[in-house]
Amino acid sequence: MTPEHGAPTTGRDPLAALWSARSVAVVGASDKPGSLGRLPVEFLQRYGYAGHILPVRPDGAPVAGLPSHASLRECVEQHGPVDLAMVMVAAPRVLATVQDCAAAGVPVAVICTSGFAETGEAGAALQDEVVQAAREGGVRLVGPNCIGSVGVATGQVSSFSPLFSGERTELVPGDIGFVSQSGALGYGAVSLAFERGLGLGWVVNTGNEADVSAVEVMRALTLEPGCRGLLAYLETVADFEGLRAVAAAGTPVAVLKAGRSDAGARAAASHTGALAAGDRVVDAALRQLGIVRVDDVDELLDVGDAMTARQRPTGRRVAVVTTSGGSGILAADALEAHGLEVAVLSPETLRVLDEIVPAFGSTANPVDVTASVMSNASLFDRALDVIADDPGVDVIVACFCVLTGKDVDDVVASLARVAERSGTPVIAVRTGADHLAPDAGAQMRAAGIPCYPTPARAVRAAAALVQFSAERPSAPAPVRLSGGPAGYAAEAVPSTGASEQEMKELLAAAGVPVPGGRVATSAQDARKAVAEVGGRAVFKAVVPGLLHKSDAGGVIVGVTAEDAGAAWDKVAALGGEVLVEELVPGGVEALVGVSPSPLGPVLAVGVGGVLTEVLHDVALRVLPVDRDDVEAMVDETRLGALLSGVRGAAPADREALVAAVLRVCDLVEGWPAGFELDLNPVTVLESGRGVRVLDAAYVAPTDPSDPSAPILRQEA
Repeated sequence: MTPEHGAPTTGRDPLAALWSARSVAVVGASDKPGSLGRLPVEFLQRYGYAGHILPVRPDGAPVAGLPSHASLRECVEQHGPVDLAMVMVAAPRVLATVQDCAAAGVPVAVICTSGFAETGEAGAALQDEVVQAAREGGVRLVGPNCIGSVGVATGQVSSFSPLFSGERTELVPGDIGFVSQSGALGYGAVSLAFERGLGLGWVVNTGNEADVSAVEVMRALTLEPGCRGLLAYLETVADFEGLRAVAAAGTPVAVLKAGRSDAGARAAASHTGALAAGDRVVDAALRQLGIVRVDDVDELLDVGDAMTARQRPTGRRVAVVTTSGGSGILAADALEAHGLEVAVLSPETLRVLDEIVPAFGSTANPVDVTASVMSNASLFDRALDVIADDPGVDVIVACFCVLTGKDVDDVVASLARVAERSGTPVIAVRTGADHLAPDAGAQMRAAGIPCYPTPARAVRAAAALVQFSAERPSAPAPVRLSGGPAGYAAEAVPSTGASEQEMKELLAAAGVPVPGGRVATSAQDARKAVAEVGGRAVFKAVVPGLLHKSDAGGVIVGVTAEDAGAAWDKVAALGGEVLVEELVPGGVEALVGVSPSPLGPVLAVGVGGVLTEVLHDVALRVLPVDRDDVEAMVDETRLGALLSGVRGAAPADREALVAAVLRVCDLVEGWPAGFELDLNPVTVLESGRGVRVLDAAYVAPTDPSDPSAPILRQEA
């Protein structure tokens, strides 16, 4: 129900007015049938909104049978506070309307009008003026270029979407929130959710996000006691800490983030007038927070269905129960593709199944119980029970084909019973045309069993359910490691043109191991430098702007005192200083880097060396991170296997690498936004012998919001 007029709203987020306002004013209302200024008034009436509906138009003429008001101030004088204003006026009049909202004490305004940042520089300038006026007046703005919001339980359809014009459109109540930057796509997806029976409680379109972002709306929805999950379509992701707060609230979240391709990213930028983070960074950030990322609308709604499951898994081991061998095979293939495990059934479970399943079935997972067992409720229940009670099973995916008639009722009853009794989540697959069992989906949904038409879609939903059930990450505290030399200042910042030698001195001061060495000023000095590092050395050119020294002949390995002079001459000819370093024995080559993004500094850890740009085998995390994060990053790449020793090689010093990465993270905390740091290669020696940073490059900050800046800049 809508809060009673004047009821206390202490503790509620002001943005809750988007779905449970006590009063809604429609500024720019019109009585013309079908006009955008009339539709919100009609929809609020049609769907039973119980608060005050306040059309605002200068002449005070009626709108959809309701009296209108000449101004927002008049609305307040006659009806009390206005919680939400829908601004439907032309773009040139929006600024004055927002100022009127501020004067009338309206806390939230939805700017439905287009013609702002999405149209170019002039529109962006007008948008900035409107936002400034709103901030000065204490008004939160949703939009512009926005279709509005819906509170399903309250009937607050404060939107002009044509979805609500049709006589057949019924609101399907539920406990899932839907937030979308795109209005048309968002409400199209909502229509598909309602069509499949997925109930939604809240729908919000955020448009250009000149002020209020989708992430802010998601945070507000996590405060709603009945909200069990959030679905979002996003075109820009820039508020990492806001997303972290959403994830930390414990509400399952799935995001459809547009702009994976370069063309898509450009289209997203032109659509909203905003800049987007690199897609690999977005992927890493969402995964880091336990947020599920999907690739299309169907998948987003499939995950929404999974959110409605009444049970949650405790692990990723899946038992597949089927009456079709083909479905079982497809499900098993999908499990591997989505990082789930085919559960290994215990000997006792297999023994009982052998008593139940006929010889032409299969008791090994996937378990083909056959249609004959499915048709015998007692046997089917017994098979489900023994599988659900197996301690090695966390989720059951039950696959059926061409279910009809009484079989549907029996299967639904059996699946619901075993899920309720055992606490093991059950996800169903019903492969077959809807006309074969028109009510099957609704029956499954009513029983709390998510149901999908194919094994692959069911397994994808199961993977999301497993991810939702994992422990929610909190913000790691910056890791402080002892061991840096006395007097080391963690806040030390490189100079703008810091050379490799300067960077290595900074790293060494922070406790990050680097090879011994120094700059040699002449051929004669180079011979002395070689002797100082043990008789065999590496000569390296230190030339500003030279990133790929090896390609330019700027690296000579294995130099002795005898050939030091010639080596110095060759490297010095490139026009810079000559760095002479100890020759570090071979090891596993890793890459460690920190780069800018709209989400904040991004740590990269992965396979290093000259093939880094070919392999692209790195894991990413938005800083800060902790030891567990770094360990996971190593294992996400081939680096984890290389460090463990391959083809008879001794294990490398993984612990030293992790410690070095954490020291680097400690070092860069507080550096100016937009810098890049690349350590490549970092040679990891045999276990117990540590690591050495063989090459280091620093790029001073430019524009940290520039999405065209590379995620990594390697130096070899």
